[in-house]
Amino acid sequence: MLNIILLAAAAIVVLLLIIVATRPSDFRVTRTGRIAAPLAVVFDNVNDLHKWEAWSPWAKLDPNAKSTYSGPISGAGSSMAWAGNNKIGQGRMTITDSRPGEKVQFRLEFLKPFKATNTAEFTFKSEGEQTAVTWSMFGKNNFMGKVIGLFMNCDKMVGGQFEQGLANLDSISQQGAVAQK
Repeated sequence: MLNIILLAAAAIVVLLLIIVATRPSDFRVTRTGRIAAPLAVVFDNVNDLHKWEAWSPWAKLDPNAKSTYSGPISGAGSSMAWAGNNKIGQGRMTITDSRPGEKVQFRLEFLKPFKATNTAEFTFKSEGEQTAVTWSMFGKNNFMGKVIGLFMNCDKMVGGQFEQGLANLDSISQQGAVAQK
């Protein structure tokens, strides 16, 4: 009887490993929003990491999180490290490419609750008095990422946060546009 149980457990483990191995290695989460503010205002709210706390959906999850900044105030080389509760974890983001009015790209280094390095990117397009903003995060799934993907829909989870962040960015950018007038 014990042999049958061990054989069944081994078969389940092998089946799980096969399923995990067939999961995609690459992932991408993308959301687009329309911001009712000029492109320059929206771009500045993304390109200056000091302004992120005003609109980031994660800042609301842990108002006591500690953020530290290094490098230039904005643009390429600007960096922000954060450490917070288990909802936001710990990590660092660094702007690797900044093209005014076009895009801002980041290297995201997550340290807790799990280690991962991904790329995030914002692209901007002026549409009359509005700005179309596309927020993407992409990278490679390691073995643990593939396992987590079996039980959690990361696109819905992270995508929902992106949607909230874009709505917050819209609100903050509208306020900034009014203040500039």
